[in-house]
Amino acid sequence: MKKNLLAGLMAVLFASGAAAMEPFTVQDIRVEGIQRVEAGTVFSYLSIKVGDTMTDEMAAQAIKTLFATGFFKDVRIEVERGVVIIVLEERPAIAQIDFVGLKEFDKEQLTKGLKEVGVAVARTFDRATLDKAEQELKRQYLSRGRYAVTITTTITPLERNRVAINFNIDEGEAASIRQINIVGANAFREKDLLGVMQQKTPSWISWYTKSDQYSKQKLSADLETLRSYYLDRGYLEFSIESTQVSITPDKKEIFITISINEGERYLVSSVKLAGDLTLSEEEFRKVVKIRPGEVFSREKLNESTKAISDKLGAQGYAFANVNAAPELDKEKRQVAFTIFVDPGKRTYVRRVNVTGNTKTRDEVIRQEMRQMEGAWYDADRVAASRERIDRTNYFSEVTVETPPVPGTIDQVDVNVNVGEKSTGNISIGAGYSSAESVILSGSISQSNIFGSGKFVALQVNTGKLNRTLGVNYTNPYFTVDGISQGFDIYYKTLNPTSLGYAFQSQSWGGGIRFGFPLDEKDMLNVGLAIDQTTIDITPITIATPIQYIQFQREHGDSNITLPATISWTRDTRNSAIYTTSGGIQKAGLEVAIPGVDLSFYRLTYQNQQYFSLTKDLVLMLSGELGYADGLQGQTVPFYKNFYAGGIGSVRGYETASLGPVDPLYPDTRLGGTRKVVFNAELLMPFPGFDKSLRLGPFFDAGNVFNDSNYTFSEDGLRMSVGMTAAWISPLGPLKFSIGQPINEKSNDKIQRFQFQMGTTF
Repeated sequence: MKKNLLAGLMAVLFASGAAAMEPFTVQDIRVEGIQRVEAGTVFSYLSIKVGDTMTDEMAAQAIKTLFATGFFKDVRIEVERGVVIIVLEERPAIAQIDFVGLKEFDKEQLTKGLKEVGVAVARTFDRATLDKAEQELKRQYLSRGRYAVTITTTITPLERNRVAINFNIDEGEAASIRQINIVGANAFREKDLLGVMQQKTPSWISWYTKSDQYSKQKLSADLETLRSYYLDRGYLEFSIESTQVSITPDKKEIFITISINEGERYLVSSVKLAGDLTLSEEEFRKVVKIRPGEVFSREKLNESTKAISDKLGAQGYAFANVNAAPELDKEKRQVAFTIFVDPGKRTYVRRVNVTGNTKTRDEVIRQEMRQMEGAWYDADRVAASRERIDRTNYFSEVTVETPPVPGTIDQVDVNVNVGEKSTGNISIGAGYSSAESVILSGSISQSNIFGSGKFVALQVNTGKLNRTLGVNYTNPYFTVDGISQGFDIYYKTLNPTSLGYAFQSQSWGGGIRFGFPLDEKDMLNVGLAIDQTTIDITPITIATPIQYIQFQREHGDSNITLPATISWTRDTRNSAIYTTSGGIQKAGLEVAIPGVDLSFYRLTYQNQQYFSLTKDLVLMLSGELGYADGLQGQTVPFYKNFYAGGIGSVRGYETASLGPVDPLYPDTRLGGTRKVVFNAELLMPFPGFDKSLRLGPFFDAGNVFNDSNYTFSEDGLRMSVGMTAAWISPLGPLKFSIGQPINEKSNDKIQRFQFQMGTTF
């Protein structure tokens, strides 16, 4: 560009030196050579106007200005009978950008980085800018430890003055960390310090964790982790003196040396509170974690100041300032802290603004809000509002911001922004057994029908044994107080003739239920239903379980029950989809009201808890208990027994295959009146899938029992181990498991591979 500009100016100056331009009045201005740039754009940059007196200086300035736009690689000015002719040669436009050999990054990620340095489709091509683009690509690869990367750029001219840019990338291998040395570590073993760092030397699991691949960003994070490690253990004056990173000539191995100064270890001598204590000092001291006499910990100090800020925030002081000032006594190696509290003015919420909801109605979101307009700001209520909106599972993302209202010092707005997601679901489960061949089950549901927040589902299950058709409906806000109301209708058939049973059953029923919120985490549900079950047993055969025949003799072919239910649910999960902490508990009682055909009760309890072990590692523990018994001297109907086995229970065994068996025919599963199931999963994200794909090992144990074999010693818990994977795919949720029973008996039915799949709409 500079050469062309100089050439243009020299041409003008040379012409003026050889024969100076006589000043003249501009009669007209004409532009030639443009293809994509509009003539109006050119005129907007020109300082020459019709009627002006044209001089050499004006011509030189016009050329300089047009070159500076970056649109042109050649600019000339010609004069013909009072007409100024601007002759331009445009720079080509970028028509396409392609990458060859790209594996480490997504194309969109690199395209975004190139756009930031000026290289993008439809922009003007400039060689200098292209050099910056190549450097940007190399920078991206160096951040991933790809020091051997080579980039070759090819420019292909296209018609209509356009070009195609092709980046041919040889990524090379990522440089691995050969050695990490920490110089100056005396208080702690170097092994312990290296253990807290994210980057490590190669190990047997490095292929998965990639922890041996050097990254400048990861090293910065590790240095901060190292600093926190010391500061949380009393070393108040800890500092990192220097960091050296060297690479071998072949660019395959990296050596890192970190030089530190530990300083002295400090104890806390006193903690004082000062400033405007709007609450009593005792209230603040209850949340202060750091205590006199203890070893100094920056983590505890930060937790203390945050807890005080949160306590003030819950009282409406949204912009409170809480700062801790240290006073060091180096001789005694003690530090005294004074925590200064400035609550500021009490803040009120002017408006709650909801954005991003293209389908869901405003009131569906607002009914989950716990922070009200016109009330004073409460940080806890704002956090609870975001959590409740996220727990509806209607949105892919929920963000809440509380910006101050311009021109005020005591008002904020609460801005809730949501990202809609598909809330309809078509799920399919499948399995295979020698008895039933292919078993299919599925359901279609919409948890936010027409954006109203109401739930509707159609359940379908098909197989040689079980067939089910059911409809479920729930209105979570039947009343403004949050009382939910719903109903269920179902029709079921059981036809186990493929197993040699000489009976069939048909059930239909329906019921209504209500849910009463006890607090933000707890819900009480009650319901009443009716069920009629008809049993058809052909003339007695040796393949029909004697329990079924006895039940028919005692209660007849058709029976009606009126089951009343009451259940309690506590949900403390931090997310309904990607749960990393918290859990969900459910306890329920079902009683078939005495005075009708059948009378019995069923007790159930489920507890599922998540524990975040590391940033990416989550432990899930789940337990389920069931107990059933008859009332008024009756027994529990055999079709109300508990069952275990399968992907939702003890994996590795066929669905509903565990538990008591017919004494004459061991392949016949009868279910039981007692149920125990335990599950443990260690979940971690799969590289390249972020949180959408999580997998890990599992351990399952469980079984069902009845009155005659209730002791574990007789029948025992069945156990299995294996791998499970859950993927939130573009087609919907998928879940797979490969299980291996570890204490199966000879008559157990094994099914090692099981899966569930679904799609959203």
